[in-house]
Amino acid sequence: MTVTTPVPPAPLAARVATVGGSPIRDILAVTARPEVINFAGGLPAPELFDTDGIAAAFAHVLAADPQRALQYSTTEGEPALREALAARNTARSLPTTADDLLITTGSQQALSLLATALIEPGDTVLVEDPCYLAALQAFGLAGARIVPVPCDADGIDPDALDALAAEHRPKFLYTVPTFQNPTGRTLPAERRAAVARVAARRGLWIVEDDPYGELRFEGERVPWIASYEDARDRTVLLGSFSKVMAPGLRLGWLRAPAALRRACAVAKQAADLHTPTVTQLAAARYLADRDLDAHVAKVAAAYGSRRDAMLAGIAEALPEGSTWTRPEGGMFLWARLPGTGAYDSTALLGKAVEYEVAYVPGDPFHIADSDSTTLRLCFVTQTPEEIAEGLRRLGRALMN
Repeated sequence: MTVTTPVPPAPLAARVATVGGSPIRDILAVTARPEVINFAGGLPAPELFDTDGIAAAFAHVLAADPQRALQYSTTEGEPALREALAARNTARSLPTTADDLLITTGSQQALSLLATALIEPGDTVLVEDPCYLAALQAFGLAGARIVPVPCDADGIDPDALDALAAEHRPKFLYTVPTFQNPTGRTLPAERRAAVARVAARRGLWIVEDDPYGELRFEGERVPWIASYEDARDRTVLLGSFSKVMAPGLRLGWLRAPAALRRACAVAKQAADLHTPTVTQLAAARYLADRDLDAHVAKVAAAYGSRRDAMLAGIAEALPEGSTWTRPEGGMFLWARLPGTGAYDSTALLGKAVEYEVAYVPGDPFHIADSDSTTLRLCFVTQTPEEIAEGLRRLGRALMN
């Protein structure tokens, strides 16, 4: 009898090992104990979900037309949902038709579709510094060379963007201009106009991700970059129900010029054929029967009080000399500890968990130069009382 030595199967793709997993997901797995006050995750407050309204919407579509609700659908998305979303965009001064939109399985899928449609291995992509982690994953898996654009307290520096676009000839700029993740900052209108002008001058696509824009507590709404004349033919606007309705629905959308939208639809056909029909129809029914704007206003008011609770206690929690942002909306506050080596937020996370509180170290959000003095705090998941207690625990952890 001949004995054969098994040959190992082919190795995994190099890009998987290179990109790696999400540090936030790793932290959440470690800090899942209920006694831990967790400022690490970007999790909407579950007690604020409109569970009755969502349940009623699902019940309606399953009772009224179950065969359609449970059947395959078109890749582009259900017309009723696209029509409703187009109307919401148009009401916010961005004229949109249903045909301008592609429904995605969460806006995270939109990033993957755009990476597939736009990025060849080795292409350059410009991103904010620091940047949303899952975007870095999506672009890295596509083989992109990721170059950070210098930012200040207001966001992207348009002059730096112009210089980098001229030097690297990138495929696109990725930005979260309103209540950015992780910093919470918002790009002012004059800079949005400048970014649009750079994109037109340098032949640059803009991917404008807006998952948090409706969660404004104070100040005036700033127009989308997509609404500026210089950017209208080159901006992809991403939206999501995750932060305003419920993340478990996994419903997002992209608004893009026709040729790029069609390319994303082809990529989506290869990925999942279409976003679940029943979920799309339920969301469309919810928008028809319920006042989403009123619900969002309620959520934003609650989140505003939670932000205030974090701002009220953070000075005592962090060492003297620390600084932090004061976001006008969204979900996140960004803090910087003092010194160039006295405090390392990555090294201190373990001690914080011992005190039953957690945050996300800022270092993974940076692309080029590391910054171990920064950290991100999510202020929406806990009540004001829990936030106050969590900050007391954090203060004890950082001071001991």
